[in-house]
Amino acid sequence: MGKKRIIAKTKEELLKEKEVKLKIPQEIKEGKIYISSSYNNTIMTLTNLQGDVLFWTSAGSIGFKGTKKGTSFAASKTAETIAQVVKKIGIERVQVLVKGIGSGRESAIRSLAARGLDITSIKDITAIPHNGCRPPKVRRV
Repeated sequence: MGKKRIIAKTKEELLKEKEVKLKIPQEIKEGKIYISSSYNNTIMTLTNLQGDVLFWTSAGSIGFKGTKKGTSFAASKTAETIAQVVKKIGIERVQVLVKGIGSGRESAIRSLAARGLDITSIKDITAIPHNGCRPPKVRRV
């Protein structure tokens, strides 16, 4: 028996696989896009107005590995994928909610706008500690 060859899928093939799995129950005209941007990855979720997830993607699921997942280029590619799905579903207006402190925040929003999406609002929902954790007890020597 010879060596077994494993065929690596290209980014386009991965995108086509994701697009096939779309199951939209009714006609949706408005939706929300949640962008979660950390130092390590950028995750984008498309939901309807009630919060039911229609599609999600991340820089890792597109094919970026390691530290490249946290870059702004990976975030813009992730936004392009979401924009393609939004166009395919037929959503006309989207609200964008951004969470996190990663480098992909702005580039993802810019990429969504460049793809021709009608963005009605952009909201930052990053959690902010108001008073922080309780400080440790005073050290006694």
